[in-house]
Amino acid sequence: MTSRLNPYLAFNGNAREAMEFYRSALGGELTVNTFGDFGAPGPDLADKVMHSQLETEAGLTLMGADSAPDTDYQPGSAISVSLTGDAGDGLHEAWEKLTVGGNITVPLEKQMWGDEFGQFIDRFGIPWMINIAQPQD
Repeated sequence: MTSRLNPYLAFNGNAREAMEFYRSALGGELTVNTFGDFGAPGPDLADKVMHSQLETEAGLTLMGADSAPDTDYQPGSAISVSLTGDAGDGLHEAWEKLTVGGNITVPLEKQMWGDEFGQFIDRFGIPWMINIAQPQD
């Protein structure tokens, strides 16, 4: 996998509907994972979208998820920069440089889906997510 920079949209409980709409408009393949797919307890959260990704034949990628219940959802400011790739793509170094002067909100560490993932707000107020794919066993 080569490193990619993607828009990542946050929704207020209607991520699946929005991402299916984008698929109908742009075409491509949509994958959707819910919080329940990863073992999140509770019926309120289980059906909410933890991660979705639309990949089009034209090479466009759009990602999205439902905001966590404890997150203050504010339409218009509900976007993050998502940087994804493999361990050898320099993403650890990017994390170290981009977080300087910023606020780490989720430390970069192995997550329940097997990859390293972290979130931060950079010194300019831009929210970032970095996902570093791990080799498959």
